[in-house]
Amino acid sequence: MTDRTYHLNGGFKPTIKRNADLEGPDFFPTPAWATFALLDNEAFDGEIWECACGDGAMTRVLQSANHSVFSSDLYDRGFGETGLDFLSADRASDNIITNPPYNSAEAFVQAGVAKSRKKFALLLRLAFLEGANRANTIFKVTPPARVLVFSERITFYQKGAIQKGSGTTAYAWFIWDKDAPNRTELKWLKPGYKARYSERPSKN
Repeated sequence: MTDRTYHLNGGFKPTIKRNADLEGPDFFPTPAWATFALLDNEAFDGEIWECACGDGAMTRVLQSANHSVFSSDLYDRGFGETGLDFLSADRASDNIITNPPYNSAEAFVQAGVAKSRKKFALLLRLAFLEGANRANTIFKVTPPARVLVFSERITFYQKGAIQKGSGTTAYAWFIWDKDAPNRTELKWLKPGYKARYSERPSKN
C-alpha cells in the first residue's frame, strides 16, 4: 500500500488533495470526455493497463474505442482486479493509462515508466510541471514525450455527488513514449471536448 505521507527525495506532496487520495472508499471518477480527448490525440497499440481504475469510468471509454484493457485498483470499488498495488505489482503492459492518486503521482511516474513497454499516460495537474525536485529527477532523467494541456477545466465530482459548478485547476495529459526522442513537446487540446463527449455513451 502506498504510504500516506509518501515523498520522493525530500519533495513532499502538496497539501491540497482530494479526499479520495487518502481515504480509499471515497474517490472521484474521471469524466469520460477527458479520456476521449486523450484518445483523439494519441494512438495506443497493444494492451492498456488502467492501474487505478476506480469504478471503471476510464476503462469503459478505452473499451468503447476497442482497446483491450486490464483494470486494477488498490481498493475495492466494484470494478476490475482489487487489492493490486500498482507501485509494487510484478506486472508490465504495452501501455498504461490512469488518473493517479495525488499523493503518489511521482511514484506512479517512476513505476509507469518502468512497467510500460510502449506508452504511459497520466492525467495530472498542469502544476506538476513545476518544482525543482521534479526538474532534477523526473524531468531531467525521464521527461515525458508530450504534454497535452486542457483548454477546458476538468471538474471532478465525488461518487454520487450532484454535478454542478466547474473546476478551478488546470490539467494535462503527460505522455511518456518509449519510441519518442528524449525531449518534451507541449500541445494544447482544442476547446470543445467537454460538450462533444460529456453525453456520449460508453460500454458497460
